Parts: sequence; C-alpha cells; structure tokens
Amino acid sequence: MSRSVLVTGVAGSLAAYVARRLADLGVDGGISKVVGIDTMLPPGDLGGVKFVRADIRTPVVGKVIAVEDVDTVVHLDVNPPKRGRSGGVKELNVIGTMQLLAACQRSSTVSKFILGSSAAVYGTSPRDPAMFTESLLARDGVRSGFPKDIVEVESYVRGFARRRPEVIITTLRSAQILDPVIESPLATYFSSPVLPAVMGFDPRLQFTDLHDAFQVLQQAILHDRPGTFNIAGDGVVLLSQAARRLGRPVIPLPPIGFATAARRVLRAAGSDIPPDLHRLLTYGRVVDTSALRDIFGYDLSTTSEDTFEEFRKSIRPGIMSAVGGRS
Repeated sequence: MSRSVLVTGVAGSLAAYVARRLADLGVDGGISKVVGIDTMLPPGDLGGVKFVRADIRTPVVGKVIAVEDVDTVVHLDVNPPKRGRSGGVKELNVIGTMQLLAACQRSSTVSKFILGSSAAVYGTSPRDPAMFTESLLARDGVRSGFPKDIVEVESYVRGFARRRPEVIITTLRSAQILDPVIESPLATYFSSPVLPAVMGFDPRLQFTDLHDAFQVLQQAILHDRPGTFNIAGDGVVLLSQAARRLGRPVIPLPPIGFATAARRVLRAAGSDIPPDLHRLLTYGRVVDTSALRDIFGYDLSTTSEDTFEEFRKSIRPGIMSAVGGRS
C-alpha cells in the first residue's frame, strides 16, 4: 500500500529534509504523494513535495487532509522558542497540535499519525535517573518553555489515541539531531566561537544521526510501529570532551544566573541559544533506546560520539550563523 503523507512544518530544515526524501522514494518506495504544509515558504526546493501554505492552527488543515486524501500525518512542526518569537512558537506548538488532531479526528482517511517529539519531554534535573526509559516521567524541568510544550503536545496525542483507537500512533522522542544542514540548539551552541559552561558540572549529552532519524521515520510511515520510542545514538559525550575536540574556549559561569549570563556571552560572540537549553547544559540527559531496537525493530547505525565527530569535521567558523531547533 502506498502512503499519502502530510508533513507539517516544512519551512523548518528537518521537516523539509524529511519531506524531500519521502517524495524521492516515490510509488516504488511506498509513497504515492507527499504534501508539505507551513505558514512560511520553505527556504529551498522541496523537489516532488506539493507545498501548501497554510496554518495548522486553522480549519484549513482539515481541508488539506480531505482534498489530498491524506492517510498518514507526520507532525514535525513542534519547536522550541526562538529569540523574539517565544509566544508565537508556543501557540503553534500547542494550539497547532490541538487543531491538527481535531482535523485528523474528523478525517475518514487518516489511519496513521506520527509525532516527531523530543527527549525534552523528560526534562532535566539533578534527580534524573542514569537513563530514561519511555515509561519514566520527568523529575523536573518541564514547568515552562519548550519542555512544557512537548509534554502538553504528547498528552493531546494520547487523548486523540483514546478517541480514535483505530489510528496507529507512533511517538518518536529524539535526542537533538546534530548535522550541519539541520537546525538544532546544540548545533548553534557548538558552532559558537566560545562555549559557556556551568562551574562544577560536566553534563552527559546524546545526539541523533540525521540518517538514523530519517530511517526511523520512514519505517514508521511504511510499516505499523505503534508506541513511544526514544531515539539517540548509543553512548554519551561529555560537554568537556566536546569542547576539547572542537578546540573552543570554555567560559565557566556560576550556576545561579547561568541562563542569562550564557546568552549574553553568546550574543556578544554573534550567536544565541534558546532559553531552555541551559538546563541541558547543566544536568545533561541520557535516554535508553532498547525499545527502538527490540520492539520497533531498528538498530541505530551511528553512536552519539560518531555523530558528534562527523559534525565537528563539517563545521567551520561562520558556516552556521543562526540555527535553532529541538531542545
């Protein structure tokens, strides 16, 4: 069966990449049509993707689903706030997801919904476990900002699953994708000429390889993979290790007021980070991916260390001036 796929947020680098790759698969690869939707024009060519300029917070999204006979919705339009746009982004994350789910609930054609979620749903806290499995809840760090948004988004998706149990729901909680062509807060941070760090902390970080991320999405689209799954390369990279490999000077800052001080330092250096990233840079976060391997059926091909090393080789001063994405 060929899938007719709607991808949200295609003005963003990840959703645009996914939509293009899916369209390239064509009917022989199990994809009959790819429709991309966003309020803004994509920055580059989407190839064989049919672009619709529309807002998922409005009833228009339901019309798009009906007109295009969409049977699979890939929701990638959930993002952290960017400088000067935090309110609008939060509304898009939460209200946009609610309206999109309402449109899917009314649809007679939608049979699969895939949420591009984030490991940020686990928050970040000094009381965190060594590794988060999919059944664990956040200990702290989800009371505001993007982590709070993603918790709410997932709760709405669970509600939709109860109302439409026949629809296959796949939730993918990914660590940040680290790739020079994909926007992410850690890509911005590591591309900065200096790296603010918290005195007395050396957080453990994980990354997701872009190829792995797409392969997981592709399998979720073409096959039935219901459930919630963590995605992250095996192993961890300490912030101190990353700084040494990048050759970036580290600026130690006190824990109290770190978020404000770090953003000032980065802005002075011509960069910026989302306000939620400071907790990750303090406590770190590690997720368990056993369910992805044992239940979903995909074994990640790239470790977090290898993903970071490929990113390190690709970046040069000034090559990434302003990127942001999932925290």
